[in-house]
Amino acid sequence: MTSPADPSPSIDPAEVAKFSAIAAEWWDPTGKFAPLHKFNPVRLSFLKGEMAAHFGRDARSLRPFEGLTLLDIGCGGGLLSEPMARLGFAVTGADASERNIGTAKAHAAQTGLAIDYRAVTAEELLADGRSYDVVLNMEVVEHVADVPGYLSACAGLVRPGGITAVATMNKTLKSFALAKVGAEYVLGWLPRGTHDWNRFIPPSELRSMLQEAGLTICKTKGVSFNPLAWDWLLSSDVDVNYMITARR
Repeated sequence: MTSPADPSPSIDPAEVAKFSAIAAEWWDPTGKFAPLHKFNPVRLSFLKGEMAAHFGRDARSLRPFEGLTLLDIGCGGGLLSEPMARLGFAVTGADASERNIGTAKAHAAQTGLAIDYRAVTAEELLADGRSYDVVLNMEVVEHVADVPGYLSACAGLVRPGGITAVATMNKTLKSFALAKVGAEYVLGWLPRGTHDWNRFIPPSELRSMLQEAGLTICKTKGVSFNPLAWDWLLSSDVDVNYMITARR
């Protein structure tokens, strides 16, 4: 149990340990994180479009987000941090796992990207007075112990006029069948035990928590897997995967 004095009550040590154990595989497109490599292009496309519209930037330019800061909280091995840095953001990648940060730092060094990677929590960054133009919170909330507290800390890291994006999975029978049973036990896309369906969150609940944290909801967008194209596509279907953007 977490004590009231714990600076990071949202951290679930078991979840941190689970991802630390496979940290070396983050950049293997055929390894345990293969689904994220496949998922990355569609979420990058969505984020780029939403951020360009929010800040009035030209998404067609080479580095449209020059001069803006971005926090990738729960960054893992840096699968989103690196492309965001290439788009011009000054990126901070934060993760509770030292091993994940070690992998992220090593890969960024190989690619020549200047990313500020830190083994730190959202609560610690907030206590340190940090704030960012963009806060990415992608596929993280289903792994934390105290979701409202965690989202409140993350919301506090968004500067006035800034925007955040949260991606997670809906709590439906469809998500149980596809994201839990199908992905982990039938298709073997993810290691068994990667997700706990009981921690999945309906969009309405997530929107309420973001609003309670002082943010204004901008958009909710689903992401669906097309078995014919064997690819992920943006969709109006939020029954399994979805993303929400919100502004301060």
